[in-house]
Amino acid sequence: MFLDFLFARLRRGRQTKSPARSQAKVDAEDESEELDLNNPFPDIVVIEFQDVIDLHSIPPGQVRAVVEDYLEEAQRRGVRWVRIIHGKGIGVQREMVRSILARAPHVVDFRDAPAEAGGWGATVVTLRVDEGAGA
Repeated sequence: MFLDFLFARLRRGRQTKSPARSQAKVDAEDESEELDLNNPFPDIVVIEFQDVIDLHSIPPGQVRAVVEDYLEEAQRRGVRWVRIIHGKGIGVQREMVRSILARAPHVVDFRDAPAEAGGWGATVVTLRVDEGAGA
């Protein structure tokens, strides 16, 4: 589920970097990407959206972007509640996630998950649902 957010973010970045590039150059780059023998996963994998995301497999430098994209997608789909699993550890990632949630305009409330759903190693988020939202 986080891969589709990550790939969408990468595609957006690639499109905005140099819009004045010639089409021939873009086609040549696309061909070279297709022929990358060192890439074991050349195809984009789309994972079904779920109401829970586990950040354990996300590199720390990408957590902010993934959480922001995940919240944006959840709101676009009209999801009312999501659970973000950040782990217990020493609380650094938990605080990073909560700082993102505190600034997100479509987040109504967030709190520790119930004990059976991760306790203080996960955060349950209530999102504002627009009447016209939903996929």
